[in-house]
Order: sequence, then C-alpha cells, then structure tokens
Amino acid sequence: MDYQALADLLFPDVTDTPEMLEERFPVRNLPEGAVVTRMAPSPTGFVHLGNLVQGLTSERMAHQSGGVLFLRVEDTDAKREVPGAVEVLINTLKHYGIHFDEGASLEGDVGIYGPYHQSKRAAIYHVYAKKLVAEGKAYPCFCTEEELTAMRETQETNKENTGYYGKYAMWRDRPMEDIQAQLDAGNPWVLRFRSTGSIENQFKFDDLVKGKLTITENDVDHVLLKSDGIPTYHFAHAVDDHLMRTTHVVRGDEWLPSLPFHIQLFKALGFKLPKYVHIGPLMKMDGASKRKLSKRKDPELALTYYKAEGFPVEAVCEYMMTVLNSNFEDWRRANPDAPIDAFKFSPKKLNPAGSLFDYAKLTDVSKNVIAKMDASKVYHLLTQWAEEFDPDFAARLTADPAFATAILAIGRGGKKPRKDIAVWKEAKAYMGFFYDAYLEKPVFDEKFDRAVISRALRLFLDRFDMADDSAAWFDKVKAITEELGFTTDMKAYKADPAAFPGTVADVSTFIRQAVTGKTNSPDLYTVMQILGYDRTVARIQAVMEQL
Repeated sequence: MDYQALADLLFPDVTDTPEMLEERFPVRNLPEGAVVTRMAPSPTGFVHLGNLVQGLTSERMAHQSGGVLFLRVEDTDAKREVPGAVEVLINTLKHYGIHFDEGASLEGDVGIYGPYHQSKRAAIYHVYAKKLVAEGKAYPCFCTEEELTAMRETQETNKENTGYYGKYAMWRDRPMEDIQAQLDAGNPWVLRFRSTGSIENQFKFDDLVKGKLTITENDVDHVLLKSDGIPTYHFAHAVDDHLMRTTHVVRGDEWLPSLPFHIQLFKALGFKLPKYVHIGPLMKMDGASKRKLSKRKDPELALTYYKAEGFPVEAVCEYMMTVLNSNFEDWRRANPDAPIDAFKFSPKKLNPAGSLFDYAKLTDVSKNVIAKMDASKVYHLLTQWAEEFDPDFAARLTADPAFATAILAIGRGGKKPRKDIAVWKEAKAYMGFFYDAYLEKPVFDEKFDRAVISRALRLFLDRFDMADDSAAWFDKVKAITEELGFTTDMKAYKADPAAFPGTVADVSTFIRQAVTGKTNSPDLYTVMQILGYDRTVARIQAVMEQL
C-alpha cells in the first residue's frame, strides 16, 4: 500500500504540514515548572460541581506555578450542544472566580493558540489525520451501521470483547482498489486509528492523583474522524493539547478507560504526553452508604443551585478546598485570615477514590465566611444576590443603604461575631422585620394574660428614652419586671417556678415581639436604636391596640 498516495486521495485539499503548525503554535515561553492546563467542557448547558472541582484544581496548579489556564470549548458533538450553553458556562465559572488567561470568552477568542472552539479547528485536525494516513497509522473505514451492529452482535454471542479490532477490523488492510471503488461510489467513511496494541500486554503509568497504575494496551481501531470530517474527542484533544502546549490534563476519572488509547495516540502522533490528573467523583451519603452525586437526584450538583441559594463564592471555594486537599483545614486554622490563594494546593492531596460532599459542612463554612465579612461587603453581596433572586427585597435594601448596612453591622466584628446567616436566602428572615412590609404580627405565649403583656408594654413606653445606653435601658426593663411581680433572679425562678408569674426574660420577649414580631432577634437595644424612636413606639402602640 502506498500510504502517501492514500493520504493524498483522502485529503486532497490539505496542504499545510505538521511543521507549519508547530511554527504557528510555538512552545510557550514560561518559567521552569510552569503548568499549562485547561478546562475543556462540552457546551451541554449543565455546569456542575465537577466543573468547579476541575476548575479550582486547574486554576491553582496553573497560577501558583506561574503558568497558564485556558478555556477550550469541545463542541464537536453538535447533537448534544445546547444554544447559549457556552455563555452560561463562562458566566458561571466567572461567578466562582475561575478566571482564564486565554481561550474562549464572551467577546471572542483571547490568545494566539486558537481557535479555542474545536468546531473551528477542522483544518488543523485534517493536517494530522493526513500525517497518520501517510505513515500507515490510520485508514478509511466504509462499514455501514448495519455491518457494525452485526459485528457487535456476533461478538456478544461469542462472549468476546466488543469493538473494531483484530479480525473484526475489516477495512484495516483493504487494497487501494477497494477504497477507490467506495470513494467513486460516494460512500461515506470514517478515519480509524490503526492500533498496534494487544490486550495481552500491560504497562505502568503514573497519574498525579491515582498514583502508579497498571494499564492494559488498547487494541481497538478507534474512530479519529467521523464521516462529516469532524474529529472525535480522542483525536481532537490530543492535537489541541499538543498545539496549545498543555502540560497537565485535569479531568474526571471516568476517562481512565480511554487512557490506553490516548497514550497510544500521543505516541503515534509524535507528541510528548502531558501529565494526567484524574479526579475521583464527588460522593454523598445516602443512608448508610456513599453514592455519586447525580444530576437527576441531587439539585446541589448544579452550580446554579448555589448561586440561587445565595452561598457566597468565597464560601463555596473555601469549602471545596477542604474537599480537594486534606491538609487545607489544618492550614486554615493556622492561617485564619490569609487569602485562600496563599494555600499551597497539591493534586497529590486529592482523594484517589473521590471525595465526600457534605452540604451541612458547606453551610457551616459559609456561616463562618459571612461572619468574617464587614457590613459593607455583606450589604454589597446580599444586594447583588437579591437583585437577581428577590427584587422586592433588593428594592428595600437599596432604598436606604445606610439603614440596611447598620442592620447588617449588628454583632459583626470582634472575636465572636454573630453567625445568623449561612446563605443570602436567609437574610430576609433574619432582618426583614426592620421593614414594615415584612413585619409579622406577634404571637404571644398563651400562658401570659394579655392585660399583663399590655401593661408591660405601657410601662416600657412610659420610660423609653433613646438617649439611654444599653445598661440604663436594661435597668428599666428589670424595674418593669419587678413592678409586674416577675423576677430578675433566674436562679430563684429555676428553684421555684411556681413562685413567680415570669422572669425578666419573659418581659424582654414581650417587648421584643412587639418591636420585631419575633421571639428571637439580634440585640433588642441595638434594634431599637436602628429603628429610631418614632418607629419603635409606633410598633409597640400598634400591638397594644390589638391586645
């Protein structure tokens, strides 16, 4: 077989050479040890936690080494592509702080190694396809779907491995005459890789997460180009990762079965093999057992879920780092105020079997993250969230920023800041009572006579003075308690509850409910200071009229 003649026959319009492409996409001028890696998602419209895991891993490896992170869109499967999915992907990753140095963007490609959409790189792939044919490493296959189905059924009947290999690779060594006849007839063809592997052979391979693996050689003649000339993922990623000078491939471990073929393909193309980082799946507890997070069963798999719930980006990234690197929590305890980027991330600290995702722990991390923020930052992030997910609440927050910020400042700062909010979605329930539109009618404990509650409120109004400091304010509450026959001595009350109708805590609750509509709220003295004299008095009077 004259392989060069076959290559010219299959690719008559390809005039570029691999050498020309090597010159067009030069080796990057980067420091020794710099990592060049990528995110290369398919535009299917679903951006999930796995994308964030891959994104954070890739971003940390690239940027802490002085390297490059780029975004490549693997859109060669038109049937699966969802309109607008690329925009959703870019915006979602940007929201979570995954910033790319180059690649696909909403404004177009950025960088000299593009195009960064695989659908626009067909001419590049055909150069290497022609090279493989000319070297006898690839060939056209004219099998019909019916023939392939019959082959698979025979293999299953014989309990053989399925696939196009060995005696089943019916077009591997066909003469030029047969190929020419098919082309003359206008029959479609795919380009297949000519495998030289055997499943009898194994070799060792080092993965940066899984460690030393024993790999069985690939013996299947996989498809490189589909009948429309578009490459398969396998072929496209090898060409792109070489020309874009990728040093590390970060991906899910569901790609491990394809690794033998990818290693074989890089070698056949004469490319240096990148280092591989195969990440285990995210797991969750389901009863007493673990299972993979599921798109169908688990809404928390989608990254849009966390934005809608109102988890701050910092909280999600902080928690995900605890999932990815087992030593992160110790580092954080030793460096409570350090930026997360100061942590030395290592792919070798990833759990080879996959990590457990704990929603309750994420919520706890988020409370701590929000508690450390100053009121201005909380106001900014909360307002940003509300404008998208609760416009009515956003309108009230932005109508008087100083008022909203003062509310959010309650209990903030100091060694033990309040931890009332875990997600922005909870903020309205926490602070909504400050706004008359969200104020709920109080429901007082039935064991207290309404006349007693009304008297307590009247006594409070008679003595209420905005000039009082918190100590003087509470002294008045204690005095009212004594006048009502309640007690300020909590120990005495616990020793003999029947001796008193109630305590100072009950009197405080009457006032709290009248002002806030709730039995629990931030510091009541501070609440009144923020509401002001007129609004505080008006609320108490309105409740007294209803008693």
